Amino acid sequence: MSLTVAELIAFNTVLLAALVSPGAAMLFITRATVTGGRGAGIATGIGLGTAAAMWTLAALLGLEAVFTLFPWTYTALKIGGALYLIWIAIQTWRHARDPMGEAPIARGRAILSGMLLNFGNPKSMLFAAAVIVVVFPKGLAPADIAVIVLNHWALELIFYTCLSLALSTPHVRRGYVSLKPIFDRIAATLLGALGLRLILEK
Repeated sequence: MSLTVAELIAFNTVLLAALVSPGAAMLFITRATVTGGRGAGIATGIGLGTAAAMWTLAALLGLEAVFTLFPWTYTALKIGGALYLIWIAIQTWRHARDPMGEAPIARGRAILSGMLLNFGNPKSMLFAAAVIVVVFPKGLAPADIAVIVLNHWALELIFYTCLSLALSTPHVRRGYVSLKPIFDRIAATLLGALGLRLILEK
């Protein structure tokens, strides 16, 4: 079976809807951008997008079947990701009243943080698998799979880059600085709740 433009458009539509929905990734890149600047936000977006695209690759290659055959692998990934979210939440809460530093965040560290956040959420792969089953036919050629994965990565990168550019404006940064303790503790609460939910739900 061959990939069609209509299928790719349908996939992108669902993906964009998922990207604009509030979640751990949105909270994470928002805080990274307003605290570390435009470069840190874009680098974080690269990490988030790379991990998400790799989950899509895993879904296309049938990794969800591995999770079905070996449920412990899914559970291990889910608990690991949940603990990472909770760790971020604790650190964010502890440093909510700290002034924002002016030193830029290392790009490599920002990319790695974004990747770890999305790698720690195997539900991203299960979401991709569900969309792929509905949108794409079975038996895609390796070239078609490569197009889907690269398309996913590019769309995420464009979205997060635009978001980082918008969030790094002086007006937004000043607003964040003035309300940093409140914003950070809201973010910490939501990230911690997401982590607990991953641990507690079946």
